[in-house]
Amino acid sequence: MQAPSERLGSFYLGAEYDLDTGKILDMPINYDARDLTTHAVCVGMTGSGKTGLCIDLLEEAAIDQVPTILIDPKGDITNLMLRFPELRPEDFLPWVNVDDARRKGMSVEEYAQSIAEKWRSGLANWGIGPERIRRLEESGEVTIYTPGSNTGIPISIMSSLAAPGLDFATEAEAIRERINGTVVALLGLVGIDADPIRSREAILLANIFEHFWQKNEDLDLARLIMSIQNPPVRQIGVFDVETFFPEKDRFELAMALNNLVASPTFKSWLEGEALDIDRLLYTDEGRPRHNIFYIAHLSDSERMFFVTLLLGNILTWVRRQPGTTSLRAILYFDEVFGFMPPTAEPPSKRPLLTLLKQARAFGLGCVLVTQNPVDIDYKGLTNAGTWFIGKLQAERDKARVLQGLQSAISEAGGGGKDVDFDSLLSRLGSRVFLLHNVHEDEPVVFHTRWAMSYLRGPLTRLQVEQLMAGRKQAAPSLAPDRPRARPAVAASVQAAAEEEDPTPPGYLPTPPAAAPNVPQKFLPLALDERAAIRQLEEDSPRALDVRRVQLVYEPALVAAASVRFVDRKRKIDEQTRKVLVTPAPEEGEPVDWELAESLPITLRDLDERPARVDANQGPFFAPIPGGVNTARELKSIERDLSDWLYYNSRITIKVHPDLDVFQRPGESERAFKIRLQQAARERRDEEVDKLEKKYDTRISRLETRLRKYRRELAQDEAEYEARKREEVLSLGESVASFFFGRRRTSALSSAARKRRMTSRAKQEIEETKEEIAELEAEIAELEEELKEQADEITRKWAETLDVLETEEIGPRRSDVDIQVVAVGWLPSWRIVYDDGRGAHSATIPAYPMPDVEE
Repeated sequence: MQAPSERLGSFYLGAEYDLDTGKILDMPINYDARDLTTHAVCVGMTGSGKTGLCIDLLEEAAIDQVPTILIDPKGDITNLMLRFPELRPEDFLPWVNVDDARRKGMSVEEYAQSIAEKWRSGLANWGIGPERIRRLEESGEVTIYTPGSNTGIPISIMSSLAAPGLDFATEAEAIRERINGTVVALLGLVGIDADPIRSREAILLANIFEHFWQKNEDLDLARLIMSIQNPPVRQIGVFDVETFFPEKDRFELAMALNNLVASPTFKSWLEGEALDIDRLLYTDEGRPRHNIFYIAHLSDSERMFFVTLLLGNILTWVRRQPGTTSLRAILYFDEVFGFMPPTAEPPSKRPLLTLLKQARAFGLGCVLVTQNPVDIDYKGLTNAGTWFIGKLQAERDKARVLQGLQSAISEAGGGGKDVDFDSLLSRLGSRVFLLHNVHEDEPVVFHTRWAMSYLRGPLTRLQVEQLMAGRKQAAPSLAPDRPRARPAVAASVQAAAEEEDPTPPGYLPTPPAAAPNVPQKFLPLALDERAAIRQLEEDSPRALDVRRVQLVYEPALVAAASVRFVDRKRKIDEQTRKVLVTPAPEEGEPVDWELAESLPITLRDLDERPARVDANQGPFFAPIPGGVNTARELKSIERDLSDWLYYNSRITIKVHPDLDVFQRPGESERAFKIRLQQAARERRDEEVDKLEKKYDTRISRLETRLRKYRRELAQDEAEYEARKREEVLSLGESVASFFFGRRRTSALSSAARKRRMTSRAKQEIEETKEEIAELEAEIAELEEELKEQADEITRKWAETLDVLETEEIGPRRSDVDIQVVAVGWLPSWRIVYDDGRGAHSATIPAYPMPDVEE
């Protein structure tokens, strides 16, 4: 079979299959990627080929640059990493099943050779060559995460306890749903089967979560345990906390959670990349990622805990996305059995049902797979627009699938009465599926194509470790940002003898006098004395004997200002606040604001008084330069600063002129690139839709004529066969008349007439065939035109992604607000020490320093 032409947004899953003849038809199945936004269900018994079908679908999604999150309870989906463009035996050798080779009486090398040949032949039969496998390999990064284990890439659950960042006033119901799921799953880990309405453990934890999340404050397990012992809320319902849940009982709950945290086996849950959906879906460069969450090694309670946290994070991410009709990402659940049962209410069920109801509007497609159709809540699956149904073994499985399918058809507004689904399902074989898609007119039976990935079967933990060994060393940590020590600034060291007088040379023990209307601000301490000593010791090649540490303040010019940038056309209203520091000028000297440093603090961080230290440590103050000693001088400086900010403040945004998408102020390159790709995908889909509608009208008109001529051909062929029979009979009569002498002339004339009628009927067949051939050629030509123009649209939007323009937005005069210009006191630690070669002193800046640009 020849593979269909490559077209983004169209998934090549296989070809139509004739159940009567048992043959694969030369009619490829191209599934529209956007149909996945209404979700999909795949059911089939073991051996039905559903894993192969789903791998096919995920391969197509990868080629289409759609990021995916894959929940893999059995280990089958790890096969997505076994891609070998060259299809060499040595590529397959490390991954073939040794037991399979032994059963076939072959060495491992011989078996790898046979598998390589089998894969090469299978792919060739479906028109797939090494180039397409290579394209799949280059389409995006595949990572296997192993929660609670270091076998693959570990994933940290700590970010799942962080505040979701949603507005409680408008999203209270959604946040409470996530709290309930998180609490029930967490309690399940310590053996408490909690009902969110009746369990006092669940109610207490839910109130603690709500207290912090309502204030947008993050939680971690340590803070949660401490909050159980000392709850931040005084009352739960109408009872005070002590009555509702006495301190002794709370201590037992806190101990149970503490034992969990203290357990060495639990430490791996707290290590690794953060469970941050946005960063999991795309790399820093904006390329799509494919994330396999391998949970085969976890216990049932651990699986439930992790899946609930993951689904809650996905739901929060979905609610932050703008609406779209295009496919933005895929959530794939390889075996949903146990996570969405028909009657029970495990913590995973609610977020899963919510995703099925709401995620479609935001472009997230959910694909749920199971071999246990009886044990799934089909009420939730009525939201699925696509059903892939494979071979089913038990009659009750088939009955349950039919029930769910009919419900989905009714939900979509169809009757489903014209198709005998019961009969179709009974005749399905291995790798043959019934595809029901609410976006298409009728269901279709198809045979799945050969997978490009090697379907080896579930990988073991050792094999997962082998696959991820190189990635562990290179993988960047996605853990939540934590405060880090600011890079040390090189100390200016000057020789000095240790003085008896504690006041350093050139400094005063009290702030120098300034005019009463001259404002003074003290910058905060960002470095304590111990950190200053440690920094000095790290910069020194010799051991140091520290004799004295003193806090000194140097005067400078500090200013706090805000600048507003407004672009009404683009609905930009951005305000930036700055705290600038520059050397204080001497009297008569101008201030060069180009030399000013912007500090990572706000006006609120500036103090009215110096920091307190021990009396022998100071603080001590340098003299104030004459250029900032009067209010008049500062007022002039303030006017100069206002002018400088007006003329030099700009925000630069990148704009895609064709898509009319611009980079929002403060938006990272990565986030902008992701939005740009999504906008291009939506525009591509819109243009291809219009193009298809235009061609569909013309092709439909020709196909109507084609059907008419095919009916005529059938009639002409039937008439031709009848004429041939009449001609034979007439010829027989003529021969009889010739020998027996009866109506010889009349018989010959009749035979000639029959021959002419037969000839005419044959001519009509040829003419009809010519008409059919012309129509088929015309339809093929239109379809080729459609393909070329659709490919051109795809190319156009892919190539123009990098065609960006830059625009600058400046402030108006009234948008520059100078909040303060003052004498700014910069703190430093003056350290007197001996390095074995004599006494020295060094001054280490202790105020928040500007970020170092790399």
